[in-house]
Amino acid sequence: MSAFRVAILVGSNRQASINRQLANALADLLPTGTDVIWPRIDDLPLYNQDHDLDRASSVDRFTDDMLSADAVIIVTPEHNRSIPAVLKSALDWGSRPSERQVWRNKPIFITGTSPGAIGAALAQQHLRLVLGSMGALVIGGEVYVQFRPELFNEAGLLAQTDTKAWLQAHVDRFLDLLPGLDK
Repeated sequence: MSAFRVAILVGSNRQASINRQLANALADLLPTGTDVIWPRIDDLPLYNQDHDLDRASSVDRFTDDMLSADAVIIVTPEHNRSIPAVLKSALDWGSRPSERQVWRNKPIFITGTSPGAIGAALAQQHLRLVLGSMGALVIGGEVYVQFRPELFNEAGLLAQTDTKAWLQAHVDRFLDLLPGLDK
């Protein structure tokens, strides 16, 4: 398989985020040789169109990271039945100005976890709608993970073999569908 770069974007700025734990576990499911980057969004200012041409350095860093990625995995919690504000602001910064739009034709895999039975399902639906309007290629099925304390072991790895195998199948399907990926 040719080396490729995957950006893993965590839609939470919480230090003890269960979605960051899931993102770390997903990174471990990627093939050896995958170049994984972790773009920061916690230091981005709230999106404001007045600053499209006079952007903060953190915005330029974020969009440069996203432009360098061949594919993206977004792991997000659900805040009040939608996308967390920090993630929505990052999406907006990545969409502007149009000549620096980072989402167009970018293959994206979406998942997330929450203690609720449907594992951030509504946030994922909203995320698909927003990314679709930006021309992203949202690939893969619906991947909802109900968080339970036994989901991860002390090392932060997936402790349940059935969940790990299920997630591995989704990651593999995502990789199989990536355009131009030589495996």
